[in-house]
Amino acid sequence: MAEVILALDLPGGTEALRLLDRLSGVRWVKVGSIIMTREGPVFIRTLIERGLHVFLDLKWHDIPSTVAGAVAAARDFGVGMATLHTLGGLAMMEAAATAAGDTLSLVGVTVLTSHDAKSYSQALGRGTVNVAEEVKRQARTATAAGLAGVVCSPSEVSLVRSVLGEGGRIVVPGIRRGSDARDDQARVASAKDAVGDGATHLVVGRPVLQAADPAVVFQEFLEEARCAAS
Repeated sequence: MAEVILALDLPGGTEALRLLDRLSGVRWVKVGSIIMTREGPVFIRTLIERGLHVFLDLKWHDIPSTVAGAVAAARDFGVGMATLHTLGGLAMMEAAATAAGDTLSLVGVTVLTSHDAKSYSQALGRGTVNVAEEVKRQARTATAAGLAGVVCSPSEVSLVRSVLGEGGRIVVPGIRRGSDARDDQARVASAKDAVGDGATHLVVGRPVLQAADPAVVFQEFLEEARCAAS
């Protein structure tokens, strides 16, 4: 069964811990740039002390030595998985993979789920871009650098699985039910479809965080992921 990661994209740690107190079955949580900036590493320690696996989603993109230093710090804090941008290049990813050691899994962010072909072309300053091919190219580079896997939208999961083979991690944001708003996500899919295509980790945020009853909605995602894998 794919792991469902609850994105703690909330204003602060107090709100996040209150939410966690209301939910059952949470194994993985995502700590992103908003709550990390507000709460710092102490918040990570609090989550780990609760028995949770922490997915640190800071999407590092810097010179190799700086990223390697950040990865080493995350490893020492007991983070289970973390992100960096594949566009940082092979040397950056190789340095990060070395720093991660055997305890921290690094996954490379490919094309953000907020992008479509037009916006990504504009971001790169290029003509027409085939998003799927870009994701595939970046996944190959991440694999060559020794990363544990990649982050991609639901649209590219099967393509990425063909690149990574059976063992690689595929972390997928943009998971929605049919009734959920897309918000600023351009490429979305259901938990069932993502798992069926080979996703290993599903990131779920706003559909749970904004629900009238977050506990019920989170259980729906867990059940869908479980059924898709059976």
